[in-house]
Amino acid sequence: MSNLITAREAEELLRKGEQPPAGAILTPSARDVFSGRAKPGFKPAAAAAKPAGPSVPDYEFKWAPGSDPKTPAEIEKFFRSPAIQLLKERICEMGRRLWQREYTDGNGGNITIRVGDNLALCTPTLICKGDMKPDDMCLVDLDGRQLAGARVRTSEALTHFGIMKRQPACKSCVHAHPPHATAFAIANVDIPSCLIPEAEVFLGKIGVAQYRTPGTPANADEVGEVGKTHQAVLMQNHGVIVWGKDVEDAYWKMENIDSYCRTVWIAAGLGGGLHRFSGGQAKELVNLRQKLGMPDPRANLKECELCDSAEFRPGTTPATPAPARAAADPQVEAVVQQITEQILKALAAK
Repeated sequence: MSNLITAREAEELLRKGEQPPAGAILTPSARDVFSGRAKPGFKPAAAAAKPAGPSVPDYEFKWAPGSDPKTPAEIEKFFRSPAIQLLKERICEMGRRLWQREYTDGNGGNITIRVGDNLALCTPTLICKGDMKPDDMCLVDLDGRQLAGARVRTSEALTHFGIMKRQPACKSCVHAHPPHATAFAIANVDIPSCLIPEAEVFLGKIGVAQYRTPGTPANADEVGEVGKTHQAVLMQNHGVIVWGKDVEDAYWKMENIDSYCRTVWIAAGLGGGLHRFSGGQAKELVNLRQKLGMPDPRANLKECELCDSAEFRPGTTPATPAPARAAADPQVEAVVQQITEQILKALAAK
């Protein structure tokens, strides 16, 4: 059986009670067969005899190591394959969501999905993320060399690959400028922790990458090092980059971080301070995160080290004290006194 599983081959596997082999690529119709969404009339015997139990959709793209296409013809065939076409459509959908939530403006933001040992799909440069089409996508290697696609790839793909090269679990990156999270990145304010359980589980410890010029190797190295152990990274004076096992997983983290920053900002303005849960409770959330297979640099920290204790009250930083008044000059004071007396005499004479 080839590495590409068609609907007919999927039906045969189901009748045998088997699953696709490791590294197999499913066509959209084959995915429907395995998920039970096949067209009316198809009733595989195995499925009818043994209905599948509840499951969570898995959109992670898997490939057989060493299977990257090599020749121009192989690359083009791979780029036009049904499995890659499906990923292109998903990138466009995530782009629309980014634009609709105002996480991008103009041609801002970019998206990548790793599809091989040294291959990735990416969005093109100079395009609105809310108006992308599958045919706009690009295929590049992890050094940024474009292999397929009619449009020029985004210049910031190297930043994504800085993470992918260091963290094998990173299969997709999303970069955008969500306003609330980007505000923290511009103000250089640390996002407080131990406030909302979902943020601790799905975002983990939020990293901060020092400012480097976007699109440069220096930025790829800086963000790559931080992103190796952090799935959500604030890029100082720039925006946010997040990663996940698939493109929707990465996109969700973009929603998570901006919602979290917005909530913290609103809560801090209520005047009652921020109520944190305990380090012990935070440890439970870190453990849950690890069970879900997500990396967390806090795994070996003690409970007392998990929650920051710094008070977070944005906008209340004391103003810079006014400089002390210089000592008066005696000569100037004498002249002022003399002029004052003359004015008073003149007024009295009227």
